[in-house]
Amino acid sequence: MGEVFKSINEVNVERVKWIDARFSLQDANLGRKKFEEGHIKGAVHWDLGKDLSDLKSKSGRHPLPDKEELTSLFRESGLELEDLILVYDDGGAPFATRAWWILQYAGFKNSFIAIEGFDQLKTLGVAVSDEFTKPLPSKVVPKWNESIFASRQFVEKTVAGETGNVLVDARSAERYRGEVEPIDPIAGHIPGALNFDWEQLKKDGAYDLGSDVKDQLSKVVNQEDEITVYCGSGVTATPLYAMLKHNGYDHVKLYVGSYSDWISRDSIEVEKG
Repeated sequence: MGEVFKSINEVNVERVKWIDARFSLQDANLGRKKFEEGHIKGAVHWDLGKDLSDLKSKSGRHPLPDKEELTSLFRESGLELEDLILVYDDGGAPFATRAWWILQYAGFKNSFIAIEGFDQLKTLGVAVSDEFTKPLPSKVVPKWNESIFASRQFVEKTVAGETGNVLVDARSAERYRGEVEPIDPIAGHIPGALNFDWEQLKKDGAYDLGSDVKDQLSKVVNQEDEITVYCGSGVTATPLYAMLKHNGYDHVKLYVGSYSDWISRDSIEVEKG
């Protein structure tokens, strides 16, 4: 198993650099508001819309910022590659996993997702503050791990049968089948993709790290498979990416642009059912 999730009981809190990734897809200002009301002492806030996406780009609804922008974010956050980093959100949400995937992509190998959400961390006695402390900037140089990144061109080759990858769609079964599509203008899924609803990864509102999820995953993909995960906009696929890595799937990529990027192409191929 790869270490992906950490409980607060497993770390030396004094050594942790905290990233608060709380966000709401229904209210884009809510995450920052919550951070200002109270956060883990010393944490920096990474906003899905402002920091972890380039909303000026047309490559889907939550495109990845370019490497220069991400490097600036890391430096402003005072991060070094060897730092012990814990990312949290409200628990069982896809925002800490998105931030964590970006850290993994940039080579921060000692970064983890906090199993506990903010309220639970607070209950467990982790120090909380409503003061914003600006970290001392770093000069970190990321070591980009391109092996976990899937471009649209790579996915096009995958659909054409040229990469040997298995595509897995993390959206609900109804959206995957094209029966409903509440957000994107075209319903359906990328041709040949399998489906594993990311909501199945949770139990009682938190990520289920037990054997049940591992068993469910094994019914869809094998540990030896080379896998590319996607969702609607590259956010809710990150919990699936994280859980696959946690359960020993070594060859996993994220298509960050996801379905919203796929259907922005000139020639659109989708499947339904």
